[in-house]
Amino acid sequence: MSTGRDDDAALSWGGDDDPTLDTGTPAPEPEPVATTSLPDGYTPLGKGSQAYAAPDESETSADVAAPASTPEKAPLGNVELVAFGVLGGIYLLFTVGWIIGGLRLQDVAVFLVSPAAYVPAFVLAALAPAIWFVTTYLLTRRSHAWLRFTWLIVGVVLLVPWPFIMVGALGQ
Repeated sequence: MSTGRDDDAALSWGGDDDPTLDTGTPAPEPEPVATTSLPDGYTPLGKGSQAYAAPDESETSADVAAPASTPEKAPLGNVELVAFGVLGGIYLLFTVGWIIGGLRLQDVAVFLVSPAAYVPAFVLAALAPAIWFVTTYLLTRRSHAWLRFTWLIVGVVLLVPWPFIMVGALGQ
C-alpha cells in the first residue's frame, strides 16, 4: 500500500526540472512567410496586413507582358446548379412529351402528310428540347447567368409539347 504522500507527488510539478528527463526534440523553427502582393489599387487592411508588400515593378511588368488567354470563370453556385437541374428535368419531360404526343398523332398524320415527312419532323421535335438546352448552355458559357436562364426559360415556353397537351390527358 502506498501512502497519501506518494499520491500527492504524482500530482505536483516538483522534479520536472530533473536533467535526466527526456524532453524530446526541440520544435523546428517556423519557415518565414513569403511576402505576397496585392494588385494595383488594393490596400491591405486588418490584422496581418503588414505581411503584404507593394508589388515590384518586375512582377507587374511580367503580368502585363503575358495576359491570360481565357479568364477563369467562377464555378456555378448552389442555386444555379439546382435551377439547371430543374430546367434540365423540364426539358427531359418535354422530350418524353413530344415522343408520346407524336406517337399518338401518328395514325392521324398518315392522312395529312407522307411518312417520309412525318418521321424526320417527329425525330426533330423529340430532339428539339435537348438541342435547345445544350445549345443554350454552350453559347452562353461566358455570359452572365441571368442571360443563360432567360434563354432556357424562353425555350421552356417555346418547346411545350402541344401534341401531348392537346391529345393527352388535358385535351380529352
